[in-house]
Amino acid sequence: MQQEIRFATFNVLNLALPGLRFYDNLEPYTPAEYEAKVEWIARQIDRLDADVLGLQEVFSQAAVKDVLARTKKYRDAQHLGFDPDPSGRFTPSVALVSRLPLAAAPAVYTELPRRLAIPLPEVDEAMTRFTRPVLHVPVTAPGGTAIHVFVVHLKSKRPDFRNGKSEESQYGVAQLRSLIRRSGEALGLRYLLTDFAAGKRVPLVVMGDFNDVAGAMATQLVLGTGRPVAAGFDDRMFDSQGIQAASCAVRAPAFTHLRDGVGEVIDHILVSEDFHPASSQAIGEVVEVSYMNDHLELGETAGSDHGAVLARIRLFGCAEPGGQLPAAARE
Repeated sequence: MQQEIRFATFNVLNLALPGLRFYDNLEPYTPAEYEAKVEWIARQIDRLDADVLGLQEVFSQAAVKDVLARTKKYRDAQHLGFDPDPSGRFTPSVALVSRLPLAAAPAVYTELPRRLAIPLPEVDEAMTRFTRPVLHVPVTAPGGTAIHVFVVHLKSKRPDFRNGKSEESQYGVAQLRSLIRRSGEALGLRYLLTDFAAGKRVPLVVMGDFNDVAGAMATQLVLGTGRPVAAGFDDRMFDSQGIQAASCAVRAPAFTHLRDGVGEVIDHILVSEDFHPASSQAIGEVVEVSYMNDHLELGETAGSDHGAVLARIRLFGCAEPGGQLPAAARE
């Protein structure tokens, strides 16, 4: 029986069908450009060879299907996702591809939980929705354990200009709006995870483009760092890179994006206590986290301006369907 599960996340940079105008300032892909892009992405995800793959910046789920049809390892995989809402701002969505069977129906979270309404500077209406809805897909690990995977894409650092105003005098407040939106989405995601896991043991994996480094406040909000632990189960998340087995060396330099020539990790795979080696409740551990970013070092960013992250998780044994390992296996 397979004892290792591979999770990966990859921002595929404006994956859209040819002829679809996804941004006003960018020309749609020609058929030739589209073919080159989907072929390149297909080769990259075959290299990743992940069992569960999260994708961001998807403007068309049909384009994801085209990518999968060109792969060698994902033609029979399950593909979950939703197309962007064409009304209002046309923003990309996320997708999940799984070679593992589903444990339950997927869910999409569009509204911020707990009726969050976050004021934005110089904007009449409060923020009440995720910029890009969160996709939640439960998958079945070998042995029957349900692992709940959340694919996310938090607001970028690109200034949030309003009413067509992009002049320099508006730059500061537009930056502040982006920061508030990203932090608000991070808080909303934290509430989703806390509420979902309340009172029960639930193995969780959260992966995607956080548009910020692990130490940033927004990422720390999702991790649940620095707050009291609730009674019962600890619902904090952990950066897989930080808890990977100490004997493993990073194969490639640890960065997923270049900003002004400086590499930084803004795409993350977070895991619950269930995969922390120091936890008595662990059903597995993060063996290694690696990065596929050679195209960034070569300046070849037409396919994607992000590197991919791959986390290998070793299961300790055959887990019971409820998510717990037999007691003997945990000792």
